[in-house]
Amino acid sequence: MIQKKDSILETPAGSFAVRDYGGRGKDMLLVHGTGHNLEVWAPLAEILIKSFHVAAFDMRGHGQTPVNSSDPEQYWKDIGHVIKALKLYRPILVGHSTGGYAVTAHAASGGECSGIVILDGFVLDKRKTAEEGQAWHIPREQLFELFRYGWKAGDAEKEAYVREVCSKSTGDWLNDGIDPILIADFTRRSFMKCGDLWLRRPTMEEMDIAGKPDPTADIYPAKDIYERITVPAYFVLATKGLYADRRAQLEALVGKKTSRHFAAIKSGHNVHMRGTRAIAEFVSAGHF
Repeated sequence: MIQKKDSILETPAGSFAVRDYGGRGKDMLLVHGTGHNLEVWAPLAEILIKSFHVAAFDMRGHGQTPVNSSDPEQYWKDIGHVIKALKLYRPILVGHSTGGYAVTAHAASGGECSGIVILDGFVLDKRKTAEEGQAWHIPREQLFELFRYGWKAGDAEKEAYVREVCSKSTGDWLNDGIDPILIADFTRRSFMKCGDLWLRRPTMEEMDIAGKPDPTADIYPAKDIYERITVPAYFVLATKGLYADRRAQLEALVGKKTSRHFAAIKSGHNVHMRGTRAIAEFVSAGHF
């Protein structure tokens, strides 16, 4: 049974909402993806605390962490500040989706960790120009239609939206097969109190800033970033996820170094909430 402890952590980069799930063993930090928050880790943490000391946090611009982005690299640089403030020792970093890139960037920059686990959050293309990067952005209207990013709602509207997301989960490309209670928990936490209303996070402004990396930056979301990683790296592909049609490319990347390891798990993109036990077994059998 999880003995979770929530708190607001003060760091040089700002304040962060964190959760210590407890457990014994090597330190582990869980890093969620865009639009999510630390609630998504509850099922996986419940298993992992049997072998690890597990913590998680809401990334900037997400959940109950009050700070927002002012440049596109802060969200992954925050990992180092959170590690230090939590007094974790060379933790294993587990990241999903955008969080998968965040832990990759942290490790590639020489940040402290003993290994990374990337859950359906890979970078498999070459470095893009600013114009090419802009071409890949999803229109604001589509993002709002899908996720209501930046929406302000009253109490009743917020709760109605939570019920709507849960009711539409069956057949949904992201939430199908996930426990409705878990869906309600992470959806509700994505709203932060803003005066008399609730703000759905991240906002469109957060998406704009964090989603436009500088193509001249030293650390950049391109496939050459993996060559800078010296710690063990574990890659988990969701067979029905965002990279399902690029499995061969990913397996070739993993095969270039003996310190890289690969697993394919039958799941949609939100593999940490669907393939929970398989991920826990893969991680627990790792050598970090």
